[in-house]
Amino acid sequence: MLGLICILALCAFAVRCLILMHQVFTMRRPPEDVRSLGQPVRTMLVIGSGGHTAELLKITQHLDVRRYRPRYYVMADTDITSEMKIVSVEYNNPKGDYIVVKIPRARHVGQSFFSSIFTTIWSTICVFPRMLYYRPELVLCNGPGTCIPICLIAFLLRAACIQPNNRIVFLESVCRVKSLSLTGKLLMFFADNIFVQWPELTRTYRRVQYIGFA
Repeated sequence: MLGLICILALCAFAVRCLILMHQVFTMRRPPEDVRSLGQPVRTMLVIGSGGHTAELLKITQHLDVRRYRPRYYVMADTDITSEMKIVSVEYNNPKGDYIVVKIPRARHVGQSFFSSIFTTIWSTICVFPRMLYYRPELVLCNGPGTCIPICLIAFLLRAACIQPNNRIVFLESVCRVKSLSLTGKLLMFFADNIFVQWPELTRTYRRVQYIGFA
């Protein structure tokens, strides 16, 4: 009997995931924020490295820090320069308003796709308890594979009704002119919004939204 209940629960969860993926992919998920307009939004910013870090931090500088807080900056544990840039951007803000979180890198530059499957799984396992603890209401990313485990877990938390109103926003890198990155293509099924910085991409991918240069 218990086994049957577990199977039915898993089936119901799988169906809910498919429904949510369909809503996201067809852009039919309601955009409204059901919470009070003055209530702070727990925001997770996934930092890539190099140019990805610069692009995302440029976006961060335009956020209303009173509205989007606390801010959880997630970065790869092998990234030795991004943390200094984060501290520089947040220099004039209260330290309690932001936290730097380090996780194993899901995919290293030049790593084969096959081996990246295992590193991504390990990164997902490591980040899962932190996502349960922080429960971000907004996930903002533009980086490489580091953001895949975070966005996937955020989506599963939504499907499990643990964080049902969270939103995932992906900003594609300015260097992607004619095609989305692998990360962008994967997030087509999970991210609520995919913003691009070149209008050409809107002719290839119906889901993306052109916002100009960030």
